[in-house]
Amino acid sequence: MKTLALASAALLISSFAAHAEGELNLYNWGNYTSPEMIEKFTAETGIKVTITDYDSNTTALAKVEAGGSGFDLVVPSANYVPIFVQKGLLAELDHSRLSNIGNIDPKWVDVPWDKGRMHTIPWLWGSTGIAVNKSVYSGDVNTSEIFLDPPAELVGKINVVPEMSDVMALAIFNAGGEACTEDLTILKKVRDRLKAAKPSWLSMDYGTTDKLSSGDYAASVNWNGSTMRARINNPDIVYGYPREGYPLFMDSVGILSDAKNVDEAYKFLDFIMIPENAAMLSSFARYANGISGSEPFMPEDMKTAPEIVVPAELVSAGRFLPTCPQPATELYTAIWTDLVK
Repeated sequence: MKTLALASAALLISSFAAHAEGELNLYNWGNYTSPEMIEKFTAETGIKVTITDYDSNTTALAKVEAGGSGFDLVVPSANYVPIFVQKGLLAELDHSRLSNIGNIDPKWVDVPWDKGRMHTIPWLWGSTGIAVNKSVYSGDVNTSEIFLDPPAELVGKINVVPEMSDVMALAIFNAGGEACTEDLTILKKVRDRLKAAKPSWLSMDYGTTDKLSSGDYAASVNWNGSTMRARINNPDIVYGYPREGYPLFMDSVGILSDAKNVDEAYKFLDFIMIPENAAMLSSFARYANGISGSEPFMPEDMKTAPEIVVPAELVSAGRFLPTCPQPATELYTAIWTDLVK
């Protein structure tokens, strides 16, 4: 009996060790994943999650497309999901392995960038606008002129996030164009304004939350959730919705075609579709999620936050960016490459 007990104990220990050895490699935007949620996932599954950060969709796409990244999951924005799919970089999801897929809010299921959610599930969504420290500049913040023709108080104190799609969209909307325009008159104006404005910027940096909080930046092209986090630390931070037009985004998470830890990836996707866990993502990053039933678990301050609740007169100025055709993408890339060199 003692031998049997020892054998059983050894088998139990062996099984636990195998369970605890599970690994998962998540490639995600920086400062965008709730540590508390990751700890909960590991505690419940034994799967160790390693997170590698990126600062733009183009960075993520280039890294994944190069191959051999070792990542299992990636979180591209809506307009980049079709590019990942077209290039064969995302695996088609087996919905039978996702018991919680019915928790996706119906309005986020048949989305233009991933009909029926065949390759991704929602992560978080929000807007790209203008963050301003009102103790430095007290004028109108609901305009992209803040970074395209900076007021004197903000010259040399502005950051612009290094996300081509968002910055180009803001400049194109300001010039009276539409997303994915190939109108060379519009694009010449965009190029000239961006290049003329750049000397008035301090930086093109992804890490804006802390620097806005500390006052290192007096303004930034920035995302709403990041701006809310900065405002919680520094009440002088305000968020502007450019009336000329501003991008909306939803970042969605999918399994890479060359993922090694597929079982673990499915467990993670299913886990973050549990309402309480989706709310943990929102609570950390301060963006809305796409999971029904998460509302009761959300922070109270997000329900009325000016970074979340868009002024009625500016709602229509927000728009999701489509995936641009190759000719438009090449034009934008040329402008962007010239801007950042």
